[in-house]
Amino acid sequence: MRANNIRSIWSSGGTVYNGWLMVPSSVSAEMLARQGWDSITIDLQHGLIDYADALPMLQAISCTDVTPMVRVPSLESGIIGKMLDAGAYGVICPMINTRAQCEYFVRSCRYAPLGHRSMGPVRATMYGGPDYGVKANGEMIAMAMIETAEAIENIDEILTTPGLDAIFVGPSDLSVSLGHAAGFDPRFPAVYDAIVKVADACRRHGIVAGIHTGSIAYTREMEGLGYRFFAYLSELRFMALAGAEALAGLRSRNVQVQEKSY
Repeated sequence: MRANNIRSIWSSGGTVYNGWLMVPSSVSAEMLARQGWDSITIDLQHGLIDYADALPMLQAISCTDVTPMVRVPSLESGIIGKMLDAGAYGVICPMINTRAQCEYFVRSCRYAPLGHRSMGPVRATMYGGPDYGVKANGEMIAMAMIETAEAIENIDEILTTPGLDAIFVGPSDLSVSLGHAAGFDPRFPAVYDAIVKVADACRRHGIVAGIHTGSIAYTREMEGLGYRFFAYLSELRFMALAGAEALAGLRSRNVQVQEKSY
């Protein structure tokens, strides 16, 4: 079976840098994959993507060695299994607030006797190999999102879930849940303390900590806390930021030219 590159990086003590896709485009997926990210997540929760879009995007990522991930829209076994059957090698699941929810999520990612995932890895066998059905439990990644005050309160219980590979902090929802504004790289003391608490808890329980970041500086800061999986912005934000910067430069030059012409 094809090895999961994310697991290989983690087992060697490394950090995973993950690209993020929100636009339903196989071309965008292929372009980002060819840039050399360790993994790429297709966002079916807040992105503009559904299953019919995600399938060719997974195929495009498969042209490279980048590990394909998905964020599903909710805690529901059907879509989790369907995305794994399509060839995703890991699932990020939003709004995991209790150990019971986390147990259900992990079981949804695993075949019996470890879980209740239904057998039918249609495209996953094409991507993973003919022995996918007997080896998938050891390769698929189950990553639970921690993004509410309730989840922070229950973090130690959540992290004792058998088979949980990693958690992923959603900074915007966590900030809102704790009474602050949404956004990347939060500095609100209560939110930052919660992010530190998650890192410390993950270290105690031997679970990988991940987070979505919006700047290199904040990413480095989180690495210092022990985070080892980073989703960095998204292709949509890259386009918006680069476009805005380019246009500002163009308009600035136009202003200078007009001033010189008078």
